[in-house]
Amino acid sequence: MPAVRGDGMRGLAVFISDIRNCKSKEAEIKRINKELANIRSKFKGDKTLDGYQKKKYVCKLLFIFLLGHDIDFGHMEAVNLLSSNKYTEKQIGYLFISVLVDSTSDLMKLVIKSISNDLQSRNPIHVNLALQCIANIGSKDMADAFGNEIPKLLVSGDTMDTVKQSAALCLLRLYGGAGGEPTATPSGEWTSRIVHLLNDQHMGVVTAATSLIDALVKRSPEEYKGCVSLAVSRLSRIVTASYTDLQDYTYYFVPAPWLSVKLLRLLQNYPPPDDPGVRGRLNECLETILNKAQEPPKSKKVQHSNAKNAVLFEAISLIIHSDSEPNLLVRACNQLGSFLTHRETNLRYLALESMCLLATSEFSHDAVKKHQETVINALKTERDVSVRQRAVDLLYAMCDKSNAEEIVQEMLNYLELADYSIREEMVLKVAILAEKYASDYTWYVDVILNLIRIAGDYVSEEVWYRVIQIVVNREDVQGYAAKMVFEALQAPACHENMVKVGGYILGEFGNLIAGDARSSPQVQFRLLHSKFHLCSPMTRALLLSTYVKFINLFPEIKGEIITILKSDTNLRSAEAELQQRASEYLTLANTVSTDVLATVLEEMPAFPERESSILAKLKKKSWSNDAAGASGATKSETVSTKANHVSSERSMDMGASSGAKPQSSMSLLVDVLGGEIPNGMQGNLGGFSNASMSAHEENLKKLICKNNGVLFENDLIQVGIRAEYRQNLGRLGIFFGNKTISPLTQFSPTVSCPGILAAKLLVQAKSVESQVEAGAQIQQLINVECIDDFVEYPLLTVNFVHGGSQQRHELKLPVSINKFFQATDMNSDSFFGRWKNLSGPQQEAQHIFQSQFGTDDIDGVKTKLVGFGLALLEGIDPNPDNFVGAGIVHMRGQQIGCLLRLEPNKQANMYRLTIRSSKGSVSKQLLDLLHPQF
Repeated sequence: MPAVRGDGMRGLAVFISDIRNCKSKEAEIKRINKELANIRSKFKGDKTLDGYQKKKYVCKLLFIFLLGHDIDFGHMEAVNLLSSNKYTEKQIGYLFISVLVDSTSDLMKLVIKSISNDLQSRNPIHVNLALQCIANIGSKDMADAFGNEIPKLLVSGDTMDTVKQSAALCLLRLYGGAGGEPTATPSGEWTSRIVHLLNDQHMGVVTAATSLIDALVKRSPEEYKGCVSLAVSRLSRIVTASYTDLQDYTYYFVPAPWLSVKLLRLLQNYPPPDDPGVRGRLNECLETILNKAQEPPKSKKVQHSNAKNAVLFEAISLIIHSDSEPNLLVRACNQLGSFLTHRETNLRYLALESMCLLATSEFSHDAVKKHQETVINALKTERDVSVRQRAVDLLYAMCDKSNAEEIVQEMLNYLELADYSIREEMVLKVAILAEKYASDYTWYVDVILNLIRIAGDYVSEEVWYRVIQIVVNREDVQGYAAKMVFEALQAPACHENMVKVGGYILGEFGNLIAGDARSSPQVQFRLLHSKFHLCSPMTRALLLSTYVKFINLFPEIKGEIITILKSDTNLRSAEAELQQRASEYLTLANTVSTDVLATVLEEMPAFPERESSILAKLKKKSWSNDAAGASGATKSETVSTKANHVSSERSMDMGASSGAKPQSSMSLLVDVLGGEIPNGMQGNLGGFSNASMSAHEENLKKLICKNNGVLFENDLIQVGIRAEYRQNLGRLGIFFGNKTISPLTQFSPTVSCPGILAAKLLVQAKSVESQVEAGAQIQQLINVECIDDFVEYPLLTVNFVHGGSQQRHELKLPVSINKFFQATDMNSDSFFGRWKNLSGPQQEAQHIFQSQFGTDDIDGVKTKLVGFGLALLEGIDPNPDNFVGAGIVHMRGQQIGCLLRLEPNKQANMYRLTIRSSKGSVSKQLLDLLHPQF
């Protein structure tokens, strides 16, 4: 709240004091209700209220709102304050409007009129207040009303500098650069005039304009590419400036650090300048920044080092982005190397993170390798888990043929002590490095078996599938692999993944070591079977396949194996897979000839060559890291993730997949339900078709009674939903999967509530990356809150560019009123007593319709009703064929109990669906949602 002089706001001060002195929540509410009644009577009955009194009461309403109470009056009085010429009154009016007036309110027309008057004012304070209000609300109506007027203020020569700053930041909000909904980007005559604000003499204007231009560049890079030379020129003047040149904008002896960082980030939107003069000047700036980083500090205060390092790391990011100046890349690497042993944890983290990117450059890769021992030492001694994670990432990125064995061994050593959250990713990286740089594949086999021994629970199917594929495809390593898995299986505590690998390899190549008495056929069989009863049904099924292979390889132990196949634990197993395999293998062994058996059970052929499934899993894990539980990656996480992806792409050229049948690499993309993309969807890349939209409507209908599934799919993109709801709150994860072989750029999914829905459903969406890599999947998190009952669906607008063409589509999100159901259990007396009380014509909605799938599908009906959110109450209706259910719809300010009765007429194949609630509109909405499901 603004400070008040004299006795001007004594009433507010007394009221706040009273609230603070309340001993209980009930006392607070009582005092607030008393004050609200007083304010309401003043606004209604006292026609002589002056501006000061209105300001005082509006301030009290604001304070009450900030305490968490709803305010449903006082809006017109706040609007009236906007016409005051007194600063404090106008300020309070704008504050109330920004916080409490909805952008769809009827009062917004009056607000826009008052803002328009203030924008024309000669008083810069009034203009600034109006601009701040526009930025705070940031609605489409505001953008339409002032989208052309504010740029005039920004570039006008008569506008004061403080107003220019506010205008630039207001435009940034309206154009979507600060969390606002994107609107039309200024173009044509405005482009060059906005860009030339980088030459303004006032540093505050330049700072605000740089933020605006950076947002505009991301949307129209070609149109604003003239900013590069001006940004370099301004950066050069800052970097070479002395303390006295920019005294007002020097922070602890660092000239304009915030502006420097913004300019360096702006330049990262473009490739290195083509103009030799501009490029040379930029390189001089970067060299100067690197030189200043090595100078003795001018102050011992932490603010000085923070500001200097902020500029340094952004300069290094630009050097890495350009990737064209070997000298600068090596110098940047050396500078970062000095931070690897710094006492500040944040500096060590940032240094490792940036060096991950430097390791992917051909110019600086060798320079990064010089710090290998330091990084390994950090892996062993670092206390902070996030720094250890970055050290692992850097070791992975710097690995090549010359240091692969040492790095892999260090990562294996660390794996035994690593945090559980990163073990799976480490296993993938070790497996990839071992395969990539294996000059001798016996070393590769040793590494993978060590992986399974050390971190068996974190070895995914892709890893042990992969070692089997490589062994099958390489004859020179088959005997060694059989020997090593045989030895590994002799350990007292043997992980199940080791049993899987051992079962497969011995079943194929056990004959290669059978000549040794220590690994005779009978010894191999008994060793494997000693693990049989400790394994899961799927592993036991694999071992049965190994046993039948042994019948072909080692006829002398056929009788012992047949005894196992005949045992009740297999032939009469509760697992259908075990029953079937035991029965079929027993018949095969007893009835077919030796020649036929040898043909059926011959050695597996080589697997087809294709991209490694391990690499595909690592890419997917990297790009969706923490997607399921986090609101979005931080910058540091994003940079590190990109480093993993780039280094993976740079280092990998691998072979076969986890399956025996050939598949296209496109099938690596899976939807949220775990299914692969149908083969028919992998070609004919194109836009959104009518067929796709028809399928979207059908998917939307299915998702009324489900929280997970595919919402939309075409040849370019797949959109999936995973949602959870609790009372009146919901959380949705929207998964966007790129089905193409090229990235989707300028990717921008936005969520909106059309019309009156905005007042009934509160939706907040997190931002996502602007690019979706080929075959990758990203997630957008959306929070929803049910304010009041609603009919319409919120809209998800997906915009992106593929193949040079703009793609746009509006999808309906499956957020309906039934999602806020809480199932309620009731007995027969309670249900029918409540049912009778809700018998009014305004409380009931009923529909009679013909069933789509018949009245005999009882399980299908139950699934639909439970999925709809109701508690299915069985055995309480006098007619056993009827279905009854109960639930409570939760909204912000109320809870509405709902009862349902579904009565089938089996002779006519018809249903009568009746829903009753205390609010007739809710009954009607629920009925309209549910009856199409049948």
